[in-house]
Amino acid sequence: MNDRRRPPASHTASARRDASLSALIETLRESAARRDLAGGHAGAEKQRIADAGLLALAVPREFGGAFGGAFGEGGLRWGALYETIRAIARVDSALAHLLGFQYLQIASVDLWGNAAQRANWLQGTVEYRWWWGNAVNPLDTRLVAQPDKAGGWRLHGKKGFCSGTWGSQMMTVSAHDPATGKPVFAVVPTTREGITVHDDWDPIGQRQTDSGTVSFDAVEVRASEVLNRPETPRASLRTLVSQLVLTNLFVGLAEGALDEARAYVLAHGRPWVNAGVQRAAEDPYLQQRFGEMRIQALSAAVLADRAASILDAAWEAGDDLDAAARAEVSLAISEAKIVAHRAALYAGEQLFDACGARATNAALALDRFWRNARVHTLHDPLDYRVRDVGRHALTQELPEPTLYT
Repeated sequence: MNDRRRPPASHTASARRDASLSALIETLRESAARRDLAGGHAGAEKQRIADAGLLALAVPREFGGAFGGAFGEGGLRWGALYETIRAIARVDSALAHLLGFQYLQIASVDLWGNAAQRANWLQGTVEYRWWWGNAVNPLDTRLVAQPDKAGGWRLHGKKGFCSGTWGSQMMTVSAHDPATGKPVFAVVPTTREGITVHDDWDPIGQRQTDSGTVSFDAVEVRASEVLNRPETPRASLRTLVSQLVLTNLFVGLAEGALDEARAYVLAHGRPWVNAGVQRAAEDPYLQQRFGEMRIQALSAAVLADRAASILDAAWEAGDDLDAAARAEVSLAISEAKIVAHRAALYAGEQLFDACGARATNAALALDRFWRNARVHTLHDPLDYRVRDVGRHALTQELPEPTLYT
């Protein structure tokens, strides 16, 4: 009797992802420094990500994607998606950001959409290989929603920090309703009449995230496009999915800086004149520096993996997820993000102490690891996140849901 069994669907999906990801990363690595210096839209690289079959990993299997949440052997879990983001971030954190926010918008539809919306937009993502942009930022109230007589809305104004909108086919958007003071959430095609995506993103880091300003001039939002976000713990997981995207970007940056420093020192490093050794790799102070970088990066990775596991469990709970369990996810992500934040900045700076003066050659763009980390670690204040963790350590009080926790 043949006892061999077919591998679980999750293993098959992981194998396909790993094969595509490995080749993609090597391609991105070859051009990462040059593209960072040039900035602008990475259209060709985004096409390679789409061709690698990575755009729909967060789409549930029932709609043709690879995601199974935490439900048995039915597909990939959040941990696998974050591993994908982190792997790309080691060589190109801007493109990892774009893919992470792709998964975030898909999760938004999955969490907030009704049955018809989920079927339409999630199946469409698989069939048409849509890139999704993000214009959801409730703190930016410049974009105003006015009721339309057809039962929908008209959008007037601007949104900033709209990651991934340039070159996208669909976008999620939030607008301010002056009558209620609450946000209106919706999905619209990026090419809809009245939408203008501005090429005005010019920061010191994360330069290819297409995160510029989007203008809306009387843009129609149909009633069928409005996302009715429920006030439930499960619906609020969208914020935590977002925060863990950023956490894994930081982990990838720390690991990538360590990899680049190691490669440079082994190929080009020279021992200091007073070191008394023949090779740079034998210098005990250099070994100590690499040890500190490794410890911080590894600590961040372990905490990020732990947080993803807790998120998976919360996702599995579905509508039974309660506020306390949701808060445990928030706490785990804050703990991971704090350590990853510090690790990314530390590794990006220590890279130069490890590699020496010649590593500052601008063409190498080795400063991109620190610059990318510095830009993204300003997303929300670290001090408030540390405060939440410290308050829990003292009083066992769990963090309250906010736009960032």
